[in-house]
Amino acid sequence: MKLKQIPGKVAKRISAYGFGLFGIDSITRAKITPRRDLQEFGTSYGGWVIPTSIFNSNSVCYCVGCGEDITFDLGMIEHFQCDIHGFDPTPRAIKHVTRVAGNNPKYHLHEVGLWDKEDTLQFFVPKNPEHVSHSLLNLQKTEDCISVKVKRLSRLMEELGHQRLDLLKIDIEGAEYKVIETIVEDRLDIKVICVEFDECYHALDRNYKNRIQASVNSLLENGYSMACAQGDGNYTFVKNGN
Repeated sequence: MKLKQIPGKVAKRISAYGFGLFGIDSITRAKITPRRDLQEFGTSYGGWVIPTSIFNSNSVCYCVGCGEDITFDLGMIEHFQCDIHGFDPTPRAIKHVTRVAGNNPKYHLHEVGLWDKEDTLQFFVPKNPEHVSHSLLNLQKTEDCISVKVKRLSRLMEELGHQRLDLLKIDIEGAEYKVIETIVEDRLDIKVICVEFDECYHALDRNYKNRIQASVNSLLENGYSMACAQGDGNYTFVKNGN
């Protein structure tokens, strides 16, 4: 399992991790607040950077958007011995997770997606049939779709008996805007948020950077700092005081 130490100060891999010359994210122009405890778990495709000092075996972690790469999730389990709750309603993702983690007592798969309310919505397929990631926003402008169940994050936490989260990772093909809105609206207690803004890959229009910037600013204005910008829309936010 890949475990990579990320330098606490801007020193190397500057372009890969989105640092400007003065610690400014190139997409949102937000300040990056470096930490010395950052490490990357998972493959180069599915990996995420997190502050390791925050987590332990009792941490409550939600990884939303499993796809066919849960090396980050499994790396968390291996390193911290914590439980991971994975969320993905996509048939191929469910099949993959069941195959690689079905016998892992610390991995709990929930076949549901995230949105701002409980509903059944159309999940649009990717253009490339070899890809697994479906989109509620139809980022790739395809016609074929499947029907999936979605719920508000606060509702899922209530159902699972969690009053706070140590980690929320969301890689959900455009639905991240709605979910971040609910985090702010519901004042959810989440220590670390890892989010991929998928419009960096499949923009709906030319205003995609403005949408990303507005979503990032809503977190920064509600008690979070940007700890890492991996590039291409992947960010790690840490709630101030952690």
